[in-house]
Amino acid sequence: MSDNGVQLIEVRKSYGSMEVIHGVNLSIPDGAFVVFVGPSGCGKSTLLRMIAGLEEVTDGEIAIKGRDVTDVDPSQRGIAMVFQSYALYPHMTVRDNLAFGLKMQRTDKAVIDERVAAAAAILKIEQLLDRRPGQLSGGQRQRVAIGRAIVRQPEVFLFDEPLSNLDAELRVSMRVEIARLHRELGNTMIYVTHDQTEAMTLADVIVVLRDGRVEQAGPPRTVYEDPDNAFVAGFIGSPRMNLLDAVWRGNGKVEIAGQVEAAPISGAGLVPGDKVTFGLRPEHLIVGATDGIMARVDVLEYLGGTRYLYCQLTDGQPLIVEYRDGPDVRSGDTITLGCPENRRYIFNESGARIR
Repeated sequence: MSDNGVQLIEVRKSYGSMEVIHGVNLSIPDGAFVVFVGPSGCGKSTLLRMIAGLEEVTDGEIAIKGRDVTDVDPSQRGIAMVFQSYALYPHMTVRDNLAFGLKMQRTDKAVIDERVAAAAAILKIEQLLDRRPGQLSGGQRQRVAIGRAIVRQPEVFLFDEPLSNLDAELRVSMRVEIARLHRELGNTMIYVTHDQTEAMTLADVIVVLRDGRVEQAGPPRTVYEDPDNAFVAGFIGSPRMNLLDAVWRGNGKVEIAGQVEAAPISGAGLVPGDKVTFGLRPEHLIVGATDGIMARVDVLEYLGGTRYLYCQLTDGQPLIVEYRDGPDVRSGDTITLGCPENRRYIFNESGARIR
Protein backbone atom coordinates (compact mmCIF):
# COMPACT_ATOMS: atom_id res chain seq x y z
CA MET A 1 0.00 0.00 0.00
CA SER A 2 1.31 3.44 -0.96
CA ASP A 3 2.07 5.82 1.91
CA ASN A 4 0.96 8.81 -0.17
CA GLY A 5 -2.45 10.23 -1.00
CA VAL A 6 -5.75 8.41 -0.62
CA GLN A 7 -6.47 4.83 -1.61
CA LEU A 8 -9.81 3.08 -1.99
CA ILE A 9 -9.57 -0.69 -2.26
CA GLU A 10 -12.68 -2.63 -3.33
CA VAL A 11 -14.88 -0.18 -1.42
CA ARG A 12 -18.55 -1.12 -1.25
CA LYS A 13 -21.60 0.42 0.38
CA SER A 14 -24.95 -1.25 0.91
CA TYR A 15 -28.19 -0.19 2.50
CA GLY A 16 -29.74 -3.47 3.50
CA SER A 17 -29.75 -5.68 0.42
CA MET A 18 -29.24 -2.75 -1.98
CA GLU A 19 -25.62 -2.12 -2.96
CA VAL A 20 -25.02 1.48 -4.07
CA ILE A 21 -21.19 1.54 -4.34
CA HIS A 22 -19.81 -1.44 -6.22
CA GLY A 23 -16.19 -2.34 -5.49
CA VAL A 24 -14.53 1.01 -6.22
CA ASN A 25 -10.74 1.00 -6.58
CA LEU A 26 -8.96 4.36 -6.72
CA SER A 27 -5.45 5.57 -6.01
CA ILE A 28 -5.33 9.35 -5.51
CA PRO A 29 -1.78 10.79 -5.55
CA ASP A 30 -0.66 13.02 -2.72
CA GLY A 31 -1.31 16.66 -3.58
CA ALA A 32 -3.68 15.92 -6.46
CA PHE A 33 -6.94 17.73 -7.13
CA VAL A 34 -9.43 14.97 -7.89
CA VAL A 35 -13.03 15.61 -8.91
CA PHE A 36 -15.82 13.05 -8.59
CA VAL A 37 -18.40 13.87 -11.25
CA GLY A 38 -21.55 12.19 -12.47
CA PRO A 39 -25.33 12.54 -12.62
CA SER A 40 -27.52 12.73 -9.54
CA GLY A 41 -27.64 9.42 -7.70
CA CYS A 42 -24.36 8.10 -9.13
CA GLY A 43 -22.78 7.72 -5.65
CA LYS A 44 -20.24 10.56 -5.71
CA SER A 45 -21.33 12.17 -2.43
CA THR A 46 -21.70 8.77 -0.75
CA LEU A 47 -18.13 7.92 -1.77
CA LEU A 48 -16.86 11.25 -0.42
CA ARG A 49 -18.71 10.75 2.87
CA MET A 50 -17.15 7.29 3.21
CA ILE A 51 -13.69 8.84 2.83
CA ALA A 52 -14.69 11.41 5.48
CA GLY A 53 -15.98 8.70 7.83
CA LEU A 54 -19.53 10.06 7.78
CA GLU A 55 -20.79 6.89 6.05
CA GLU A 56 -19.84 3.40 7.21
CA VAL A 57 -17.95 1.25 4.72
CA THR A 58 -19.78 -2.02 4.10
CA ASP A 59 -16.72 -3.73 2.64
CA GLY A 60 -13.25 -2.77 1.42
CA GLU A 61 -10.58 -0.45 2.75
CA ILE A 62 -9.82 3.29 2.76
CA ALA A 63 -6.28 4.50 3.46
CA ILE A 64 -4.95 8.05 3.88
CA LYS A 65 -1.18 8.54 3.77
CA GLY A 66 -0.75 4.78 4.02
CA ARG A 67 -2.84 4.52 7.20
CA ASP A 68 -5.97 2.36 7.19
CA VAL A 69 -8.76 4.71 8.28
CA THR A 70 -11.70 2.51 7.33
CA ASP A 71 -12.94 2.33 10.91
CA VAL A 72 -11.25 5.47 12.28
CA ASP A 73 -13.35 8.31 13.70
CA PRO A 74 -13.73 11.27 11.26
CA SER A 75 -11.91 13.62 13.64
CA GLN A 76 -8.84 11.35 13.55
CA ARG A 77 -8.56 10.94 9.77
CA GLY A 78 -6.65 14.12 8.96
CA ILE A 79 -9.43 15.44 6.75
CA ALA A 80 -11.50 18.62 6.64
CA MET A 81 -14.80 18.86 4.78
CA VAL A 82 -16.56 21.80 3.12
CA PHE A 83 -20.26 21.22 2.57
CA GLN A 84 -22.84 22.56 0.12
CA SER A 85 -24.46 24.42 3.04
CA TYR A 86 -22.05 26.78 4.76
CA ALA A 87 -22.99 25.49 8.25
CA LEU A 88 -21.66 28.60 9.99
CA TYR A 89 -22.67 29.56 13.53
CA PRO A 90 -24.88 32.65 13.01
CA HIS A 91 -24.27 34.12 16.48
CA MET A 92 -20.48 34.00 16.14
CA THR A 93 -18.18 36.37 14.30
CA VAL A 94 -16.17 35.13 11.33
CA ARG A 95 -13.10 35.02 13.59
CA ASP A 96 -14.90 32.81 16.12
CA ASN A 97 -16.31 30.56 13.39
CA LEU A 98 -12.80 30.00 12.05
CA ALA A 99 -11.40 29.34 15.51
CA PHE A 100 -14.21 27.19 16.92
CA GLY A 101 -12.88 23.76 15.90
CA LEU A 102 -9.41 24.53 17.22
CA LYS A 103 -10.87 25.77 20.52
CA MET A 104 -12.76 22.49 20.88
CA GLN A 105 -9.41 20.69 20.48
CA ARG A 106 -7.97 22.94 23.21
CA THR A 107 -5.35 24.34 20.84
CA ASP A 108 -3.12 27.06 22.29
CA LYS A 109 -4.58 30.55 21.76
CA ALA A 110 -1.44 31.86 20.06
CA VAL A 111 -1.59 28.98 17.55
CA ILE A 112 -5.29 29.63 16.93
CA ASP A 113 -4.67 33.33 16.29
CA GLU A 114 -1.81 32.52 13.93
CA ARG A 115 -3.82 29.99 11.93
CA VAL A 116 -6.92 32.20 11.72
CA ALA A 117 -4.82 35.12 10.49
CA ALA A 118 -3.08 32.91 7.91
CA ALA A 119 -6.37 31.49 6.60
CA ALA A 120 -7.94 34.94 6.43
CA ALA A 121 -4.95 36.21 4.43
CA ILE A 122 -5.08 33.30 1.99
CA LEU A 123 -8.81 33.85 1.39
CA LYS A 124 -8.63 37.66 1.51
CA ILE A 125 -11.25 37.94 4.25
CA GLU A 126 -9.22 39.86 6.86
CA GLN A 127 -11.70 42.75 6.75
CA LEU A 128 -14.60 40.38 7.53
CA LEU A 129 -13.26 38.82 10.74
CA ASP A 130 -15.48 40.86 13.06
CA ARG A 131 -18.69 40.43 11.07
CA ARG A 132 -21.33 37.77 11.59
CA PRO A 133 -22.45 35.36 8.81
CA GLY A 134 -25.74 37.26 8.33
CA GLN A 135 -23.73 40.29 7.23
CA LEU A 136 -21.90 38.36 4.48
CA SER A 137 -22.70 37.52 0.86
CA GLY A 138 -22.93 33.91 -0.27
CA GLY A 139 -19.43 33.97 -1.70
CA GLN A 140 -18.01 35.44 1.49
CA ARG A 141 -19.75 32.81 3.60
CA GLN A 142 -18.30 30.08 1.41
CA ARG A 143 -14.84 31.56 1.88
CA VAL A 144 -15.34 31.41 5.65
CA ALA A 145 -16.46 27.77 5.39
CA ILE A 146 -13.29 27.00 3.41
CA GLY A 147 -11.22 28.96 5.94
CA ARG A 148 -12.62 26.84 8.75
CA ALA A 149 -11.21 23.82 6.92
CA ILE A 150 -7.84 25.49 6.28
CA VAL A 151 -7.16 26.28 9.95
CA ARG A 152 -7.32 22.59 10.78
CA GLN A 153 -4.32 22.01 8.47
CA PRO A 154 -5.69 18.71 7.18
CA GLU A 155 -3.89 16.24 4.98
CA VAL A 156 -6.95 16.01 2.70
CA PHE A 157 -9.65 18.56 1.86
CA LEU A 158 -13.07 17.20 0.92
CA PHE A 159 -15.54 19.43 -0.95
CA ASP A 160 -19.16 18.34 -1.39
CA GLU A 161 -20.70 20.54 -4.13
CA PRO A 162 -19.49 23.71 -2.35
CA LEU A 163 -20.56 26.13 -5.10
CA SER A 164 -24.05 24.88 -5.90
CA ASN A 165 -25.75 27.58 -3.77
CA LEU A 166 -24.01 30.44 -5.59
CA ASP A 167 -25.16 32.30 -8.69
CA ALA A 168 -23.48 31.61 -12.05
CA GLU A 169 -21.04 34.54 -12.00
CA LEU A 170 -19.95 33.87 -8.43
CA ARG A 171 -19.46 30.17 -9.18
CA VAL A 172 -16.91 31.08 -11.85
CA SER A 173 -14.94 33.40 -9.55
CA MET A 174 -15.02 30.86 -6.69
CA ARG A 175 -13.75 28.14 -9.03
CA VAL A 176 -10.74 30.33 -9.70
CA GLU A 177 -10.30 30.90 -5.95
CA ILE A 178 -10.39 27.18 -5.17
CA ALA A 179 -7.89 26.42 -7.97
CA ARG A 180 -5.58 29.13 -6.58
CA LEU A 181 -6.02 27.74 -3.07
CA HIS A 182 -4.93 24.29 -4.21
CA ARG A 183 -1.88 25.73 -5.94
CA GLU A 184 -0.88 27.64 -2.78
CA LEU A 185 -1.54 24.91 -0.21
CA GLY A 186 -0.58 21.82 -2.22
CA ASN A 187 -2.86 19.52 -0.18
CA THR A 188 -4.79 16.62 -1.66
CA MET A 189 -8.28 17.83 -2.57
CA ILE A 190 -11.28 15.67 -3.45
CA TYR A 191 -14.19 17.59 -4.89
CA VAL A 192 -17.71 16.41 -5.71
CA THR A 193 -19.84 18.09 -8.36
CA HIS A 194 -22.51 17.26 -10.92
CA ASP A 195 -21.22 20.15 -13.07
CA GLN A 196 -18.78 18.76 -15.62
CA THR A 197 -17.51 22.29 -16.41
CA GLU A 198 -16.33 22.57 -12.80
CA ALA A 199 -14.75 19.15 -13.14
CA MET A 200 -12.89 20.03 -16.34
CA THR A 201 -11.58 23.37 -15.06
CA LEU A 202 -10.49 22.27 -11.57
CA ALA A 203 -9.29 18.69 -11.76
CA ASP A 204 -5.89 17.11 -12.16
CA VAL A 205 -7.84 13.85 -12.31
CA ILE A 206 -11.52 13.40 -13.13
CA VAL A 207 -13.37 10.35 -11.82
CA VAL A 208 -16.59 9.80 -13.78
CA LEU A 209 -19.15 7.80 -11.81
CA ARG A 210 -22.39 6.11 -12.81
CA ASP A 211 -24.60 3.91 -10.63
CA GLY A 212 -21.90 3.49 -7.98
CA ARG A 213 -19.16 2.45 -10.41
CA VAL A 214 -16.15 4.25 -11.84
CA GLU A 215 -16.67 4.55 -15.59
CA GLN A 216 -13.32 6.26 -16.24
CA ALA A 217 -10.62 8.11 -14.31
CA GLY A 218 -7.84 10.25 -15.74
CA PRO A 219 -6.67 13.76 -16.62
CA PRO A 220 -9.47 15.98 -18.00
CA ARG A 221 -8.00 16.12 -21.49
CA THR A 222 -7.64 12.33 -21.67
CA VAL A 223 -11.19 11.73 -20.47
CA TYR A 224 -12.50 14.31 -22.95
CA GLU A 225 -10.50 13.28 -26.01
CA ASP A 226 -10.25 9.54 -25.37
CA PRO A 227 -13.47 8.40 -23.60
CA ASP A 228 -13.75 4.71 -22.76
CA ASN A 229 -17.48 4.47 -23.42
CA ALA A 230 -20.53 6.31 -24.73
CA PHE A 231 -21.62 7.39 -21.25
CA VAL A 232 -18.36 9.24 -20.56
CA ALA A 233 -18.34 10.67 -24.09
CA GLY A 234 -21.84 12.02 -23.65
CA PHE A 235 -21.42 13.28 -20.10
CA ILE A 236 -18.10 15.13 -20.41
CA GLY A 237 -18.39 18.10 -22.74
CA SER A 238 -20.70 21.10 -23.11
CA PRO A 239 -22.55 20.77 -25.36
CA ARG A 240 -22.32 17.00 -25.13
CA MET A 241 -20.95 14.77 -27.85
CA ASN A 242 -23.43 13.89 -30.59
CA LEU A 243 -24.15 10.16 -30.23
CA LEU A 244 -25.83 8.94 -33.39
CA ASP A 245 -27.38 5.59 -34.28
CA ALA A 246 -25.44 3.89 -37.05
CA VAL A 247 -24.77 0.48 -38.61
CA TRP A 248 -21.36 -1.11 -39.12
CA ARG A 249 -20.86 -1.96 -42.82
CA GLY A 250 -17.37 -3.43 -42.54
CA ASN A 251 -14.12 -2.34 -44.19
CA GLY A 252 -13.88 0.74 -41.99
CA LYS A 253 -17.31 2.07 -42.92
CA VAL A 254 -20.50 2.90 -41.05
CA GLU A 255 -23.91 3.85 -42.39
CA ILE A 256 -25.62 6.80 -40.73
CA ALA A 257 -28.92 8.33 -41.88
CA GLY A 258 -28.60 6.44 -45.15
CA GLN A 259 -25.08 7.74 -45.85
CA VAL A 260 -21.83 5.78 -45.64
CA GLU A 261 -19.04 7.36 -43.63
CA ALA A 262 -15.48 6.31 -42.83
CA ALA A 263 -14.76 5.01 -39.32
CA PRO A 264 -11.09 5.05 -38.21
CA ILE A 265 -11.20 1.63 -36.53
CA SER A 266 -10.37 -1.96 -37.41
CA GLY A 267 -13.85 -3.08 -36.40
CA ALA A 268 -12.53 -5.92 -34.25
CA GLY A 269 -15.46 -7.77 -32.73
CA LEU A 270 -17.96 -6.25 -35.16
CA VAL A 271 -19.69 -7.92 -38.09
CA PRO A 272 -21.47 -6.10 -40.92
CA GLY A 273 -24.98 -5.18 -39.84
CA ASP A 274 -24.11 -4.62 -36.18
CA LYS A 275 -25.68 -1.56 -34.56
CA VAL A 276 -23.10 0.96 -33.35
CA THR A 277 -23.06 4.52 -32.04
CA PHE A 278 -21.21 7.15 -34.07
CA GLY A 279 -19.79 9.93 -31.88
CA LEU A 280 -19.02 13.45 -33.14
CA ARG A 281 -18.18 16.42 -30.93
CA PRO A 282 -19.91 19.68 -31.94
CA GLU A 283 -16.62 21.59 -32.24
CA HIS A 284 -15.13 19.02 -34.63
CA LEU A 285 -17.88 19.33 -37.24
CA ILE A 286 -17.05 21.37 -40.35
CA VAL A 287 -19.92 23.20 -42.03
CA GLY A 288 -19.82 23.23 -45.84
CA ALA A 289 -17.66 20.16 -46.36
CA THR A 290 -17.65 18.90 -49.93
CA ASP A 291 -18.57 15.42 -48.78
CA GLY A 292 -20.26 14.53 -45.52
CA ILE A 293 -23.47 14.14 -43.56
CA MET A 294 -26.51 16.12 -44.70
CA ALA A 295 -28.47 17.95 -41.97
CA ARG A 296 -31.21 20.57 -41.72
CA VAL A 297 -30.74 23.52 -39.36
CA ASP A 298 -33.72 23.81 -36.99
CA VAL A 299 -32.56 26.41 -34.47
CA LEU A 300 -29.57 28.74 -34.37
CA GLU A 301 -28.24 29.87 -30.99
CA TYR A 302 -26.03 32.97 -31.16
CA LEU A 303 -23.58 33.45 -28.29
CA GLY A 304 -21.33 36.17 -29.66
CA GLY A 305 -18.09 34.52 -30.75
CA THR A 306 -19.79 31.14 -31.05
CA ARG A 307 -22.98 29.92 -32.67
CA TYR A 308 -24.63 26.58 -32.02
CA LEU A 309 -26.65 25.00 -34.79
CA TYR A 310 -29.32 22.56 -33.62
CA CYS A 311 -29.88 20.29 -36.58
CA GLN A 312 -31.67 17.15 -37.71
CA LEU A 313 -30.28 14.45 -39.95
CA THR A 314 -32.41 13.13 -42.79
CA ASP A 315 -33.66 10.31 -40.52
CA GLY A 316 -34.66 12.78 -37.77
CA GLN A 317 -31.73 12.26 -35.40
CA PRO A 318 -30.72 15.48 -33.59
CA LEU A 319 -27.21 16.87 -33.91
CA ILE A 320 -25.48 19.97 -32.49
CA VAL A 321 -22.79 21.90 -34.40
CA GLU A 322 -20.44 24.52 -32.97
CA TYR A 323 -20.02 27.12 -35.70
CA ARG A 324 -17.55 29.98 -35.32
CA ASP A 325 -16.52 31.36 -38.72
CA GLY A 326 -18.12 31.15 -42.12
CA PRO A 327 -21.11 32.31 -44.15
CA ASP A 328 -24.38 33.03 -42.37
CA VAL A 329 -26.55 29.99 -41.74
CA ARG A 330 -30.29 30.28 -41.15
CA SER A 331 -33.01 28.07 -39.74
CA GLY A 332 -34.30 25.79 -42.48
CA ASP A 333 -30.99 25.64 -44.37
CA THR A 334 -29.59 22.25 -45.38
CA ILE A 335 -25.87 21.93 -44.67
CA THR A 336 -23.17 19.33 -45.29
CA LEU A 337 -21.05 18.39 -42.29
CA GLY A 338 -17.58 16.92 -42.36
CA CYS A 339 -15.34 15.74 -39.53
CA PRO A 340 -11.65 14.73 -39.41
CA GLU A 341 -11.41 10.95 -39.30
CA ASN A 342 -9.34 11.00 -36.10
CA ARG A 343 -12.20 12.84 -34.39
CA ARG A 344 -14.79 10.16 -35.10
CA TYR A 345 -15.72 7.82 -32.25
CA ILE A 346 -17.38 4.42 -32.51
CA PHE A 347 -19.11 2.60 -29.64
CA ASN A 348 -20.63 -0.86 -29.76
CA GLU A 349 -24.22 -1.70 -28.81
CA SER A 350 -23.33 -2.00 -25.11
CA GLY A 351 -21.67 1.44 -25.18
CA ALA A 352 -18.01 0.32 -25.02
CA ARG A 353 -15.54 2.23 -27.18
CA ILE A 354 -14.26 0.45 -30.30
CA ARG A 355 -10.71 1.61 -31.01
